[in-house]
Amino acid sequence: MSSETNQAAETTPTSTDGNESHSRAELEARIEQLEDRLADMEAESDDETPKMSIIATKGTLDMAYPPLILASTAAAFGWDVTVFHTFWGLDILHEDRSKNLKLSSVGNPNMPVPNAIGALPGMDRVTTKMMEKRIKDNNTATIEELLETSLDMGVEFQACQMTIDLMDYDEDDFYDGVTTGVGAATALQDMADADIQLLI
Repeated sequence: MSSETNQAAETTPTSTDGNESHSRAELEARIEQLEDRLADMEAESDDETPKMSIIATKGTLDMAYPPLILASTAAAFGWDVTVFHTFWGLDILHEDRSKNLKLSSVGNPNMPVPNAIGALPGMDRVTTKMMEKRIKDNNTATIEELLETSLDMGVEFQACQMTIDLMDYDEDDFYDGVTTGVGAATALQDMADADIQLLI
């Protein structure tokens, strides 16, 4: 090979410079596409309504308040709320029974009544009256008021069908707007889809 040919080969630009320039442009375009997709995903995420699923299992006066307070508060924030009531928690949705929920001092260390005294006949009635008076004096909403407010705000209260059958309840005895005939599979699906799951 002559010296002229060697000089020509050294001064001729290689094709890799063009390929690198082309690859860089493609990479920048790809990054821009990914950034746009990420922005769209964040916008969709912001538009999604938060969902909370609550399982209510207890039907005493003190344990009826937590699911109702949480449900109504979340609904006030615009959340999608479902409350599945099973076993004694079903009494909260029963029009008659919800107005006569009891509070027992037995086994409750926060009650100012020793267990030996709390176990005496009639003490449940006494402690219940004490709590009802405190609720009234403090202008706290009743169970019925919280339920009706929550229903008005779109909270879905579900009554466990198995418990309805077990307790021999009539579906007509529940508050208007309560969803009856709901099974455990539906409750599990609601919990799987929810952002927050609570068992009370």
